[in-house]
Amino acid sequence: MKILSAQQLAEADKSTIEKQQITSIDLMERVATLVVERLHARLNGAPVPIKIFCGIGNNGGDGLAIARLMIQHGYHVTTYVTNCSKKRSKDFLVNYDRIKDVTKDWPILLSCKEDFPEITPKDIVIDAVFGTGLNRPVTGWMADLFNYINSVSAFTVAIDMPSGLYANEPHDKQDAIVKADHTFTFQTPKLSFFLPETGNQVGTFEVLNIGLDPEYLMQAQPLAQLIAREAAQNMYRQRDKFVHKGNLGHVLCMGGSHGMMGSISLTAGAAINAGAGKVSAYIPSHGNTIVQTLCPEVMTLSSKGEQFITDFEHVLKDYVLCVGPGMGQEEESYSAFAKAVHQQSSPMIIDADAINLLASNHDLLEKLPKNSILTPHDGELKRLIGDWKNDYERLEKAKEFSAKHDLILVLKGAYTITVAENHLYVNDSGNPGMATAGSGDVLAGVIASFVAQGYDPLIATVFGVHMHGASGDLAAQTYAHEGLKASIISNFIGPAILNLFRNPENKPQNA
Repeated sequence: MKILSAQQLAEADKSTIEKQQITSIDLMERVATLVVERLHARLNGAPVPIKIFCGIGNNGGDGLAIARLMIQHGYHVTTYVTNCSKKRSKDFLVNYDRIKDVTKDWPILLSCKEDFPEITPKDIVIDAVFGTGLNRPVTGWMADLFNYINSVSAFTVAIDMPSGLYANEPHDKQDAIVKADHTFTFQTPKLSFFLPETGNQVGTFEVLNIGLDPEYLMQAQPLAQLIAREAAQNMYRQRDKFVHKGNLGHVLCMGGSHGMMGSISLTAGAAINAGAGKVSAYIPSHGNTIVQTLCPEVMTLSSKGEQFITDFEHVLKDYVLCVGPGMGQEEESYSAFAKAVHQQSSPMIIDADAINLLASNHDLLEKLPKNSILTPHDGELKRLIGDWKNDYERLEKAKEFSAKHDLILVLKGAYTITVAENHLYVNDSGNPGMATAGSGDVLAGVIASFVAQGYDPLIATVFGVHMHGASGDLAAQTYAHEGLKASIISNFIGPAILNLFRNPENKPQNA
């Protein structure tokens, strides 16, 4: 699914109106009908007080249309209009007149803080004040209104996006933004939904297909691609019946040090669980027993160093190198890493301490094979690209770094984002339980496994990120978020691949 900008969505609206020969008010009615269908399916006529806050633009027009339809369904609705100026949109005025046909209780105008109604935890608040057209911070009594809504524990539903939130621009930390529990967004999600600084404002979200012009949507160049289950299904490669382990690649996992042998064991185990034909671990000599006890399927090769890797000597051929987990940053380990890099011609997977070694030795970056894959957390990313002012600058710096060095970056987080030059791929699988030690080590092994099996490096990365998250989602159904640990996530990789082709539950996006 494409993630489009606010400007692109406005152009899509215009194109839809022209090509489908409808009016903008018809499109607004289509939006409102879809939202009310979803609300009615959940509320089922429950006598809950509903307070709808409408702006005076088109998002407010959506809110008024929703209010009218909810009243016609028999709900107890009170409608408020933020009377902040006289510049009302034409479609707002049409729906302002229409609501008068279904209720004697006309919308209540709010002009100052003293006009705010009482909101109780038993209410449902529907936020339809501002949409994608907002281009400046909300101030004054309107900001007070948003802060008031946020201070009350009423369930809050946002229409298209939480008011005060920009679709694809950075915010100042002090900006007033409605914090929604659930958001109904239209046609495509917005980039701000997936970024740490703003994503918490959205709650869970559903993307409602409002029938915008398919030709425009197909031709539009997106800000990013959202990688959901259907996309992952298309990336999966079915195995041939007569395949053997020699056809499925050999992953060499290089890492581990005293007290950190679990990291490389998790990486190697995940590479096996994700389907690599063979996996070897290049580790300090003291770790042989540990790795072979934890992962009997994994072969081990010993460095001359006992406590950490000090060299890179082996007789293997045709392997995919995954380096870094638990390796440490000793000078001897860097020398071994540099030697390993100079021996590689195919893409590498670089994680953890190997990223930190690269950050301290930028000349080695130029030696990395094209399309090598780096999987940093934010601390490691800052050492590579420098600090950033906001999430959008983080993405721009990552894109510049990727393009300059011909590398693929995996920006790990609640929504892990894969960066390949100017392209962004936002992953929608995963859950908070995966914020646990070793989860990143497992991810590195999964990606390495798919590269070894012959997937294109970018597809291996995007698919690997999705399956890693899907494994965590499936595991959480048994272990809960609190009970997840990295080895459990790894063990659910196979079941998650099976689950790709089962009928999914009908539930909201990212719920």
